[in-house]
Amino acid sequence: MKLCWLTATQAREKLKAKEISLLELTEAIYQQIKSKDNLIKAYLYLNEEEALRQAKELSSMNLNSQVLSLPIAIKDNICIEGMPTTCASKILGNYLPIYDAHVIEKLKANSAIFLGKTNMDEFAMGSSTENSAFQITGNPWDTSRVPGGSSGGSAAAVAAGEALWALGSDTGGSIRQPASFCGIVGLKPTYGLVSRYGLVAFASSLDQIGPLCRSVSDAALLLEIISGWDQRDSTSVKYNPPAYSRNLGEDIKDIKIGLPKELFVSGIDSDVKRQVNLALSTLENLGAKIEEVSLPTIKYALPAYYLIAPAEASSNLARFDGVRYGYRVKGATNALQMYKLSRSGGFGAEVKRRIMLGTYALSAGYYSAYYGKAQRVRTLIINEFRTAFSKYDLLVSPTSPTTAFKIGEKVDDPLQMYLSDICTIPVNLAGVPAISLPCGLSNGLPIGLQIIGNYFEEQTLLKVAYALEQEINFRARPSLLGEENE
Repeated sequence: MKLCWLTATQAREKLKAKEISLLELTEAIYQQIKSKDNLIKAYLYLNEEEALRQAKELSSMNLNSQVLSLPIAIKDNICIEGMPTTCASKILGNYLPIYDAHVIEKLKANSAIFLGKTNMDEFAMGSSTENSAFQITGNPWDTSRVPGGSSGGSAAAVAAGEALWALGSDTGGSIRQPASFCGIVGLKPTYGLVSRYGLVAFASSLDQIGPLCRSVSDAALLLEIISGWDQRDSTSVKYNPPAYSRNLGEDIKDIKIGLPKELFVSGIDSDVKRQVNLALSTLENLGAKIEEVSLPTIKYALPAYYLIAPAEASSNLARFDGVRYGYRVKGATNALQMYKLSRSGGFGAEVKRRIMLGTYALSAGYYSAYYGKAQRVRTLIINEFRTAFSKYDLLVSPTSPTTAFKIGEKVDDPLQMYLSDICTIPVNLAGVPAISLPCGLSNGLPIGLQIIGNYFEEQTLLKVAYALEQEINFRARPSLLGEENE
C-alpha cells in the first residue's frame, strides 16, 4: 500500500517503529497531490517547500513518541501565520494572517506539518464547494459530482490520498456532509469544545472546527490535540477533555440509541435508507438497544437555521469593506461608493444572498418576527435534544438524504441545495456533537451514517462509531483514481 493511503494512526505507529521516515511520508503525499490534484482541485495553496524542509528536519530528530508530527491539510478559513487565508473569496484574495488560530498553535506544539490550504465554499456558505471564487473541487469517487461542502476541499484531499487527515469547520453540516459524500469520517465536536479563535467567522453561535479523517481512531487522536479551553474565545468551555482514544474497542452492549423519525425524511434515497438500516442491524447485533423517537420541532430546523446563520453572517462579514485588508475596487470617488463596489465585486452570489437575508431578518420591524422567532425555535430544538438524551445515549440518522449530486445540478435552486443539510443542521442548532462514517455504497458512491451524542459525550460517540466501523469494515477507495484495490 502506498504511504499516502495510511490512516494517521497507522502512520504514527510506523513512524514510532521507524519503519518509515516523516520525510518519506510527506514526499509520498505531495507525489499524490502532484499526480491527482489537477483532477480533484482540493487545494488552493500548497506549502510544499516549507513542509518538506520541516519533515527533513524532524526526521533527523529523536522525537518523543507522544508527538504526532504528521502532515495535515487545513481548510482555508483557519488562520496560519504568513500563509494565505482567503476563505475561497475574492475579497480576501491577498490576506496573510499575522497570527495562528488556536487549533494551529496546538498542532504546532505537536510538530504537525501543514500540507496547504484546502478549497471550500466561499466563507463556508454552501453544501457543494461550488461557491469558491477560485475553482470547483471534484469528488474523488466521480469528478463530475460535488465533494459536499463547505469543507469539500479537505474531504476530497483525504479521500484522494492527498492528505492523511484534515481540519474543516462545521456550521450546518460542513464537516459531516462532505465526509458522507467522500466516504470518510467527519466529526463535529460539541460547541465550545474546540476554540474558534483564528477561524474566520460565518455564524459565530454555530461554527465549530473538527477533524476529517480516514478512521474513527484518527478522529479521536486529532480531537485530543485540538480540543480544550482558550481564553481568547468567549464561547470556549472550561472543560478538561479526556483521552478520546482510550475507550475505543470497548463493548457497546446495552447502549441506548434513538432514531429520530423526523430525520428519516420522505426524500431519503432508497439505497441510503437501506444501508443505514443495515448499519442499525449491525449495532443491534453488537448489543445496542434501538428505538424510534420523535423530535417534532426538528422539522422547523431548516428555516430557523436559514434565518439565524445569515443574520450572524451579515454582522460578521460587515468588516470586509475594502478599508483595512482584502479586495478594494479602484476608481471610487467617495467612501460609500468604495464600500459598495468593493463588497459587490469581492463577494460571490451565495454570500451576497445570505448577507441580504440576514440583514433583512435583523432590520427594524422584522427582528422579532424572523430572527427572534427563529431563536425561540432553536430553544425548543435544544430542549427536545436534552429530553431525548435523558433517555438515550445516542441518536442515529443518515448524514445526508442522498449520495453526492452532479456539479451544477442544484446551483440554480438554493432551496434544493439547502435541503441536502436537512439531517445535519439540527445538530448545530442544538450544539451537540455528531460524527459521520461511511456505511456502504450506492452506484459506486459513498453513503454516510450520522451518530449524534449528548453534550461533551464525544467519548461515547467515538466508542460506538469505532465499534460500528470495525464491523462494517469499509475499505473501498475511489476507483476513478486507479487505486481502488492498491
